[in-house]
Amino acid sequence: MSSKPEKYSVPDGTSIGHVHLKVADLQRSLDFYCGLLGFELMTTYGDQAAFISAGGYHHHIGLNTWFSKNGPPAPTRSAGLFHTAILYPSRRDLAVILKRIIDAEYPLSGASDHGVSEALYLDDPDGNGVELYRDRPKEDWPQNPDGSLNMFTDPLDLNDLLSELD
Repeated sequence: MSSKPEKYSVPDGTSIGHVHLKVADLQRSLDFYCGLLGFELMTTYGDQAAFISAGGYHHHIGLNTWFSKNGPPAPTRSAGLFHTAILYPSRRDLAVILKRIIDAEYPLSGASDHGVSEALYLDDPDGNGVELYRDRPKEDWPQNPDGSLNMFTDPLDLNDLLSELD
């Protein structure tokens, strides 16, 4: 007779360290993640994999062609990764990357205010969703009367965000 396992909570301070993406063309992905978004190339495994980071960490994103070289994007209407979320340290930093994306004429697929955060959405060259966002200070997060978060999805005012650069 098996008993139900005890309730377990992930320890405070736990974070998600990196994401590893299957891509069709490694150089094309490096052009996007390093060339456009500004990640730093840390190392490669031949011409099949690359590891990139922000701030010199060993890697935040792994890119590989091990099972996907020259392959098509994953179908939109299937199970799998919805998006990779990249947290920026400040609203101004989010405005800087927005301007960079606009200047490069790279298409956004959305821009939302979620109450707790402000987010920009785009797809990488392989159709993998990418969210670029910044969190509002925790004390500013909207709450319901019972204390739970009141998250929502409203349009993000891009002009207001860009005013951070003035």
